[in-house]
Amino acid sequence: MSLTSWIANFVSPSQFSNFTQTKNPISLPHLSNHGDGGHNRTDIRKWERKRDMHSMEEEEEARHPYIHCMLAGGVGGSSGDMLMHSIDTVKTRQQGDPHIPPKYTSLSSSYLKIFRQEGIRRGLYSGVTPAFLGSFPGTIIFFGSYEYSKRHLIDAGLHHSLAYLAGGFLADLAASVVYVPSEVLKTRLQLQGRYNNPFFNSGYNYRSTLDATRTIVKLEGVSALFYGYKATIFRDLPFSALQFAFYEQEQRWAKQWVGGKDIGLGLEILTATSAGGLAGVITCPLDVVKTRIQTQLNLSDGDTNRATITASNPSPSKPAPTEYVVEPIQVHHQKRNISTSSPTTTIPKAGSVTLDTSSVFTGLKIVYKTEGLAGCFRGVGPRFVWTSVQSGTMLVLYQVLLRQLEANPLVPFNGRGAV
Repeated sequence: MSLTSWIANFVSPSQFSNFTQTKNPISLPHLSNHGDGGHNRTDIRKWERKRDMHSMEEEEEARHPYIHCMLAGGVGGSSGDMLMHSIDTVKTRQQGDPHIPPKYTSLSSSYLKIFRQEGIRRGLYSGVTPAFLGSFPGTIIFFGSYEYSKRHLIDAGLHHSLAYLAGGFLADLAASVVYVPSEVLKTRLQLQGRYNNPFFNSGYNYRSTLDATRTIVKLEGVSALFYGYKATIFRDLPFSALQFAFYEQEQRWAKQWVGGKDIGLGLEILTATSAGGLAGVITCPLDVVKTRIQTQLNLSDGDTNRATITASNPSPSKPAPTEYVVEPIQVHHQKRNISTSSPTTTIPKAGSVTLDTSSVFTGLKIVYKTEGLAGCFRGVGPRFVWTSVQSGTMLVLYQVLLRQLEANPLVPFNGRGAV
């Protein structure tokens, strides 16, 4: 069975029949048998329509006010990001390390090295200010957009599973306008560490988040704050769509299993972590290509390369210019190809083929042809762990806070939304 077929079967409504328990108020009716031993198909269709109607009624009853979803999502999402920020810093250093041989190798040794040399606040948690300033409003926008699009798509008659997929896709697209610029600032400050860092020369040296913003806009323009936007979208939109499709389905299965809305902390953690981990595994090839595109040497920087070649191989008929300086080459708008979204857990293998393309689809073909399926899923283990923990933290807190807000509503609430 292909991966596409498996995903389609996973979100198929027929899968729910396997989870129908005696506690489910919609029970399978007695079916009459025909001479060929088959069940009455009309009865089955009636039961399926009745079950889907009951599912839609449960969906309506569970509709919380938008403000509750946005606040719970903002707190849950930013908490997950803050929890994993130090790991994000280590992966960013590994990706953007310009030294040969690299200074940062394995995750554990790099983590300890940064901690010992630079500490927590200016080392492992460097860049935490723009990270939070982007994460909190970004997840507020995400959950607000997700609930809005999901509800309207379901009301328009779209099947629940497709509504969850489309809702996650559209929500991440809306939130990307906020989180991508903040991720650019966060990533550069993570690479830099402290101001005038004596332990690591990243090529960046900003005094603060505000100074970084001003410098980037002045030297590179506002568009530099959206660097890596296309590659980020190609990876994060499918991830969010799959993550929430899996999560919503697993939540419905869990509620059917226990026969109620409160599934308990154990199942909350299981559904949240498995949804994020599974989505992370499936989108790992996109993560691999994104990393390779954003971390490979950029050979198209004509001015820099020409200047370097001229300095190294001056023309034999003309003397090298005596007033040549290297500062403009070193600055080069302080641009470095690094990941600008949730941490990439893939470190390119030494000797890997340079993709030499900005197309994600072309990159996928090159990686598959040269490195096989194993190359497409390089780093899948760390990615599974990261997405599981981050997703688990975000979604469990989201559900806990929703229940608290339901008990102590900020706006009048009748169980079907704000009144």
